[in-house]
Amino acid sequence: MPRFDPHPDVRPVLIAGASSGIGAATAIILAEAGFPVALGARRVQTCQELADKITANGGKAFAGALDVTDDASVDAFVTAAEQALGPIEVVVSGAGDIEFGIAHEMDPENFLRQVDVHLVGAQRLAHRVIPGMIERRRGDFVVIGSDCADLVRPRNGAYNAAKTGLEAMARQMRQELEGTGVRASIVRPGATQTGMGMNAAPEQVGPLLDDWVRWGFARHPYFLRASDIAAAVSAVVNTPRGAHIVLVEVQPEAPLTRPGEQQEASS
Repeated sequence: MPRFDPHPDVRPVLIAGASSGIGAATAIILAEAGFPVALGARRVQTCQELADKITANGGKAFAGALDVTDDASVDAFVTAAEQALGPIEVVVSGAGDIEFGIAHEMDPENFLRQVDVHLVGAQRLAHRVIPGMIERRRGDFVVIGSDCADLVRPRNGAYNAAKTGLEAMARQMRQELEGTGVRASIVRPGATQTGMGMNAAPEQVGPLLDDWVRWGFARHPYFLRASDIAAAVSAVVNTPRGAHIVLVEVQPEAPLTRPGEQQEASS
């Protein structure tokens, strides 16, 4: 006799930050696997275009405006998504952006906005969705963390603090949700090529890269793709009940070296 009922055949997924990058890639990979997906972001037209593509390919998708820094927006989006797709079984909390800067020099309001979107935004989603999951005694709440929560990087502004707090909250939720059937998990990307931070000015990026090299963060030039992180999210939420993938860290594989170069590097 199984210890847990299996996942239901239909598991609607809410993806926050679905208009680009990791969120969009996650929507695509989960929709291809048969998950109905609710795509939420402030760029609702971009979400709608992605939803239309998913639908055209035989999937099921809903798109709507979602600002995770606004309680009313979160409530309205979840309500509309559940009306369209059914009760939310999976949440992927990945909304956010980055503003580079030195911590003590950053305007406090800008610092607060980063914490609000990455950390408090995820808590708003949890506050709205997890009670229903507990009532059904199943569900997955996945946060997109960052390897900077394990090893901070200079000139990341509030991003280090926000992601560290986010991962701490997810670990706390795992403890508090034990026995409810709801799994809280962290997918922790390393350096990933997305649109996040691409609007930074050259005068910010130059010193940032210099500091990253000085502190040993730029080990090689390869970055992950958003689809690599989406694959990790898929592995977490597709894990059969009875097992819980708590943390997945994904790092880019280094470029291949010729045998001679490898020998020289190791000698």
